Amino acid sequence: MYPDRVVSGMRPTGSMHLGHFHGALKNWIKLQSELPCLFFVADWHALTTHYDDPGIIERSTWDMLVDWLAAGVDPSQATLFIQSKVPEHAELHLLLSMATPLGWLERVPTYKDQIDNLSSKDLATYGFLGYPLLQAADVLIYRASQVPVGDDQVPHIEMMREIARRFNHLYGKEKGFEGKAQEAVKKLGSKRAKLYNELRTEYQQDGKDDALEQAKAMLDDAQSLSMIDRERLFGYLEGSRKLILVEPQARLTAASRLPGLDGRKMSKSYGNAIALREDKDVVAKKVRTMPTDPARVRRSDVGDPAKCPVWQFHEVYSDAATKEWVVKGCKSAGIGCLECKQPVIDAIVKEQEPMHERAQQYLDDPSLVRAIVADGNDVARKLAQETMRDVREAMGLAYS
Repeated sequence: MYPDRVVSGMRPTGSMHLGHFHGALKNWIKLQSELPCLFFVADWHALTTHYDDPGIIERSTWDMLVDWLAAGVDPSQATLFIQSKVPEHAELHLLLSMATPLGWLERVPTYKDQIDNLSSKDLATYGFLGYPLLQAADVLIYRASQVPVGDDQVPHIEMMREIARRFNHLYGKEKGFEGKAQEAVKKLGSKRAKLYNELRTEYQQDGKDDALEQAKAMLDDAQSLSMIDRERLFGYLEGSRKLILVEPQARLTAASRLPGLDGRKMSKSYGNAIALREDKDVVAKKVRTMPTDPARVRRSDVGDPAKCPVWQFHEVYSDAATKEWVVKGCKSAGIGCLECKQPVIDAIVKEQEPMHERAQQYLDDPSLVRAIVADGNDVARKLAQETMRDVREAMGLAYS
């Protein structure tokens, strides 16, 4: 019914590092050439944990956008925008909050986890409790079909689907819907109309999922239908409701998990990160001072790569021959730890060279980034306004 679309965002709470690149940005760069993508800076989300110290947010917003462009996110392929510049996100968040059960928010796994991990902050706020609902609004307002996430974020996508389903059930009541849907069926032509009705019956009466998929495929191919008729037929197919919000699917990302310099999760707050646009001399210093297998006290001591944080970097950056050299040399004490680290240094520096080159034009002329974002804000807002017209109408609210 609606075109496939990908939506994803990041909170501007500090400098971006290589963990962000391998965990998310590489997937964004791949997706932007496959489907229409909208990538946004989630500055309102940053306030959920930094409401008492917002000074970092604006600076980090623009630094983050430069990092995205430096990494290879292409504004000619993807729409880049700032969440707070599209106020419809907040409006949809408010309207969804009217019908979302409180228990749905309290059961989100990351809610309690973050409260435990961020115990030094006062997070007894509605903003923090409600951030999964704002996150749902961020996606649902663009009727996104796919959201790239890791395993830990799947519960958030499931909640988005439940929210969309509940909203459609409560408000997808178009006056005279069934009659309008039957008129839309006739526009398919006699042969397709007959098949549509047969498949609809098979799905609704017999629960045949393959009939549902076949009917959806047929509607996707019916190019002569208007958007509103297509929407009605999708709703009529699955029940008797108009589909206002799309249920997004989680697109699990095959992310390379790059740890921090000490083997823990890479994080600026842990002091174990390599910035996305780090100076090459700093890269060399940071990698050379990485801890290694505690068993290798002296150069002549044998080690075990599995117990060394440097090996985890080799897993991401090194080819098979280099990894074989590392394993053999470490276990036999044939190479020292500094020798082992050099291929990692070389690989990171090589990876970052084009990032520095791409970033330089935006550092020299910041107006280029602001122009890209201004255009992206306009594109995103037009899409958001289309959804909000339908949402407001469905909820009985005036829309001029």
